Amino acid sequence: MDPLNPAGADFATRDPNSPAFWDERFERGFMPWDQAGVQAAFQAFATRHPEATVLIPGCGSAWEALWLARQGRCVQAIDFSPAAVATARSQLGAHADVVDQADFFTWQPPFTPGWMYERAFLCALPKDRRADYAQRMAELLPADTLLAGFFFLGATPKGPPFGIERAELDALLNPHFELLEDEPVSDSIPVFAGRERWLTWRRRASTRT
Repeated sequence: MDPLNPAGADFATRDPNSPAFWDERFERGFMPWDQAGVQAAFQAFATRHPEATVLIPGCGSAWEALWLARQGRCVQAIDFSPAAVATARSQLGAHADVVDQADFFTWQPPFTPGWMYERAFLCALPKDRRADYAQRMAELLPADTLLAGFFFLGATPKGPPFGIERAELDALLNPHFELLEDEPVSDSIPVFAGRERWLTWRRRASTRT
């Protein structure tokens, strides 16, 4: 069963390429991908990289952006769903300005990132957008900066979430990035349980586009 299109649900929109797909789910409170908090691997990584400026694409409810903002970190999060942005801004309160509505593939960030955080963004994209994802990450990240976060591994017949085989992920990112860390995740929510790895990739200098 597709976790975001459950049997019997009367959702009007079925195309995750459309902001309306995500708007409908946020507006109806159907968010099985929402951690409702911050995972241990994220906190550990952020603590190890206290000076890194952070960009978060596809931020959803933006729990991690809130955590970083409360730490006084430089962070900017985006989502192309107006309902997701409204949800995030509501919970961020005084830090609401760190979330904007934008399309990752055309977005121009307000600062150069030291770390691009991946959390349920790649797996929310249809499979035919994966090459675009890798190319855009390579464009936005300067040499020696990091793409790090939770990657949903293993092919799925339907989605989202669209799982990716590890060999395909490696082939997608290796032209632009070098893998530095590969760690298990023990506190996944049910929709991702047993399928997440924390991966840290460093932007290669020789392939800067």
